[in-house]
Amino acid sequence: MINEIKKDAGNRMAKSVAAFSHALQKLRTGRAHPSLLQQLTVNYYGSEVPLDQTANIAVEDSQTLSVTPWEQQMIPVIEKAIINSDLGLNPVTAGNVIRIPLPPLTQERRLDLAKLVKHEAEHGRVAVRNVRRDALSDIKDLLKEKMIGEDEEHRAHQEIQALTDKYVAEIDKVSEEKQKEIIEF
Repeated sequence: MINEIKKDAGNRMAKSVAAFSHALQKLRTGRAHPSLLQQLTVNYYGSEVPLDQTANIAVEDSQTLSVTPWEQQMIPVIEKAIINSDLGLNPVTAGNVIRIPLPPLTQERRLDLAKLVKHEAEHGRVAVRNVRRDALSDIKDLLKEKMIGEDEEHRAHQEIQALTDKYVAEIDKVSEEKQKEIIEF
């Protein structure tokens, strides 16, 4: 029983770290990267579809992304989706290719992005702690039902705390790397 609770808690904590890392991919660091457009959806024959399922997204150079739609009639739809996004990008169309130049980040914007990373990191840590709380609650329930002894409960508590510390440290590491990348670019 305790091993199942620990395994479940570990899996859920790992998913929290993965969700945090995915949230950081949306932040622009000044470098062109296809994941910047990953969360965009476009209207494709009446349904909302991820942009990367209607076009090829590539990096032209460190400051420019290129989007090549698979169908000619998708060009205005994709342009509109990029303009309406909260990314602050202005696409330029040349024939069948949409080029997206990335404006350089100001120092003020870099500091704002670093604060946003800290904020996202705190959400990640809270998610990991919530998993810990749930796991400890399950263990206390086992103790109340007399399915485990107090020694086992204490040992399980320590092991879950060690798991929590491991995943919180992982979130801190990813957060520091991203902040460094944003500020130093």
